[in-house]
Amino acid sequence: MIIGIGVDTIKINRIEKKLKEQHNFFLTYTFTEEEIKQSKNRLRPAVYLAERFAAKEAVYKAVASHIHSRFFDFRIVETLNHEDGSPYINIHDDLKQILSEAQIDRLHISITSEKDDVIAFVIAEKIDKTNF
Repeated sequence: MIIGIGVDTIKINRIEKKLKEQHNFFLTYTFTEEEIKQSKNRLRPAVYLAERFAAKEAVYKAVASHIHSRFFDFRIVETLNHEDGSPYINIHDDLKQILSEAQIDRLHISITSEKDDVIAFVIAEKIDKTNF
């Protein structure tokens, strides 16, 4: 059962500007070490990071209304890619705890970029275990 959706769009040049103005601060307080490492392997790191930023926002929108604090650190949302290039949310302990509180069993994500824009879409799902 779908219990949350989130979508976010961002201009790539906005991330490029943040990287120029606040490089270390922005990277350190927004992205995981693995996301930063993966961005360095890309032809256009700002596009990769914009995709991850949009994913963090989309996850927040899909999940936050289902938790008491309605806030969480973006660094707990780590978006990586499978070998085929498709994105996935790598769920570590901090995010697992929030998803448990929200009664969310699974997150589905899709990310696309075109010219100057990135869009991320997330579905938060609760699995009906009575049908198993």
